[in-house]
Amino acid sequence: MYKPLASLAVAVLLGGCASATKPVDPTDALMARYAGDVPGASLLVLKDGRAIVSRSYGLANLEDHDETTPATNYRLASVSKQFTAAAILLLAESGRLHLDDPVRRWLPTLPETDSAVTLRQLLTHTGGLVDYEDLIPPGTTAQVSDNDVLRMLSATSKSYFAPGTSYRYSNSGYVLLGLVVERASGVSLPLYLQQHIFRPLHMDHTLMYMSGGPEVAHRAYGYSEEHGQWTRTDQSVTSATRGDGGIYSSVEDMAKWDAALYDNRLLSDASRQLAFSPHVKVTGEPYEASYGYGWRITGDTLWHSGESIGFRNVIVRWPKQHLTVILLSNRNGPEPYRTALAIAQPYLQEP
Repeated sequence: MYKPLASLAVAVLLGGCASATKPVDPTDALMARYAGDVPGASLLVLKDGRAIVSRSYGLANLEDHDETTPATNYRLASVSKQFTAAAILLLAESGRLHLDDPVRRWLPTLPETDSAVTLRQLLTHTGGLVDYEDLIPPGTTAQVSDNDVLRMLSATSKSYFAPGTSYRYSNSGYVLLGLVVERASGVSLPLYLQQHIFRPLHMDHTLMYMSGGPEVAHRAYGYSEEHGQWTRTDQSVTSATRGDGGIYSSVEDMAKWDAALYDNRLLSDASRQLAFSPHVKVTGEPYEASYGYGWRITGDTLWHSGESIGFRNVIVRWPKQHLTVILLSNRNGPEPYRTALAIAQPYLQEP
């Protein structure tokens, strides 16, 4: 782990001369706010399939003073959506479902007003479904499950727009897609991901976390800065839903995921083309982008951020340059997308 006092120690050993200190590494400078006795981050830069930067900063657990490492597992939050999308694509490849299936074929308790909503539209956030967060009764303290989300959506006939006519980012849609994976495969979503994605790719420490299920090894706990103090804010009432954000992983395991997106070891060429194609223009978000299946697309980049209480993450891929930056953090700020872009710049400028 990078320690900001390391250069000071070198200076002391060399007689205290300031000129003897090494210049601050540009990447460490960009990551400086994560260093020290604070909630931290793990950073990985991959170029041509090789890790050219792998560093960890700060703490995974403030109470026990556990330092972060490349094996630290963070809650991916919405970075999980690309895995849920991949599961749907794998089931489509095997003929277990079709992307143009109405979601009500698989989840018939949804209201008739959702009869035209398809799986493809849920993948691209064009289904128009109401945000389940807005349906949670005031004062709720128990965590909301996927089945709770289905129940709440089944009890409302409201929608934001006619399916396929607009874009609105939808955690509801990805929760439903996770339930569709279960209905179409006959196994739980965590088990399907384990059997068909994590295990084949040797992502040996990645899992979709459920209370009462396997514990997360090398777990980072989430924190929020409040009044100048860090407070553990690892879970909220919406932290138990799965398809929209329930995966824990490390930068080490995410490197294996990144590698699989360059060839057909997991998804076919056709499925990857679907996932990485700009199906709809993103609106209502602070970045210029289009949306694929679980991926935002901006220029030459494929990327997705993930935010949940106490976690901020991003993966940014430049497939033409064979470059990827993965930044996972267990804190409520800063938002890491711009930092990842800045870290990538020197490698994008190389011939």
